[in-house]
Amino acid sequence: MSDSSKKSESTKGKATPKQSEAVAKNKVNSITSPVTKEGRTKDKAAARARRMEARAAYMRGDQNALPARDKGPVKKFVRDYVDSKRSIGEYFLPLIMVVLILTVIPSKQVQLLAILFMYSAMIYSLISGFVFSRKIRKIVSEKFPGEPTKGLGMYGWLRSTQMRRMRAPAPQANRGDVI
Repeated sequence: MSDSSKKSESTKGKATPKQSEAVAKNKVNSITSPVTKEGRTKDKAAARARRMEARAAYMRGDQNALPARDKGPVKKFVRDYVDSKRSIGEYFLPLIMVVLILTVIPSKQVQLLAILFMYSAMIYSLISGFVFSRKIRKIVSEKFPGEPTKGLGMYGWLRSTQMRRMRAPAPQANRGDVI
């Protein structure tokens, strides 16, 4: 008799196991204990706590919790520099909401003025962003000689276009601080 025929004879006459029982039997691992509902609940809670702690560390600006794009003293300087200044970019989204409300008013003059205001704010934001980007690169090259400035202007400008309370990592510098 071969092994397969012995196996089939030993299982004859017995009820076929439920699929969940067969899957559970195959999933038992000799290294870890079988997964239970309580174990999954504990694992989920622990994973959630780790994610919450990692998020809190990221928002505090801890260097170990930051992604590669935000790490380093140069990027921290740029973040602090941007956070210490006001820019029109951070008010652009609320301005657009006002323009959207004004365009609903049935007066053609009000609608035209609202759209002109929106386009002028957008053009001003782009020009000031370009100037701000160049200024950031110049200041970084003076303060950190030998450090590459590639991408720092765009990094600072994009941060300046976000509303202050929505920036991540959270602002560490107050407005008006001398950086």
